[in-house]
Amino acid sequence: MRTQNPMLTEKVFTVHAHGAEHTTVDGTMHRASMLLLLVMGFGALTWRGVASGVIPEAFLWPVVIVSMVLGFAMVVTLMFKHEWAPYLAPAYGVVEGVFVGGVSLVFESMFPGIVINAILLTLAVALFMFVLYNNRIIKVTQKFRTIVILATFSIVAVYVVSFLLAMFGVNIPYIHEGGAIGIIFSLIVVTIAALNLLLDFDFIESAAKQRLPKHMEWIGAIALVVTIVWLYIEMIKLLAKIQSND
Repeated sequence: MRTQNPMLTEKVFTVHAHGAEHTTVDGTMHRASMLLLLVMGFGALTWRGVASGVIPEAFLWPVVIVSMVLGFAMVVTLMFKHEWAPYLAPAYGVVEGVFVGGVSLVFESMFPGIVINAILLTLAVALFMFVLYNNRIIKVTQKFRTIVILATFSIVAVYVVSFLLAMFGVNIPYIHEGGAIGIIFSLIVVTIAALNLLLDFDFIESAAKQRLPKHMEWIGAIALVVTIVWLYIEMIKLLAKIQSND
């Protein structure tokens, strides 16, 4: 199997082709569930900590930014050190939970009720994409994989440029606003994030078929959780744009 996912390169399938204990779909999904529980648990703790005053509101954005950077650093590390996954994965779940909790609290303070709607929509989309994949309604071919990865990197490039320009006081118009263009942009990003779930499902299944070492279950689990968190963040941004446009 070939893939453009930086965490899931073809080298993984050649170097780790044999192992005493091998990856299974059930094992990967079990680990993904554990990570999601960590994300939700520490997200709730972060929310409660700020709401109760244990974490001062002034520290909220620094906490969000630091947790985002740490999470990104862990993912980059695991691109090169797959064998560290059993140790870094739980830490990633904690850090990502802090990030999600902080971001959720910010949006909830502006748009009451938005978080539960974003969670339900994210779960619905994830389930829908799993049904599409499991029934082979959408097949993950090499061409499909390439298109999704290119689209994903294009979105990342837009966000990076937008962030760098914002540091100099320049904002890219429309795409981050609540107008029609901003909503359409978010719909496109949500769609691309959802399609990435198909790549994650394909990797998990292929890793099991290739009998990769057991620690690769954590890699598949992290890849899936990264996509789900991304989908949730984009979903909450989309809902915020729609509500601000009312």
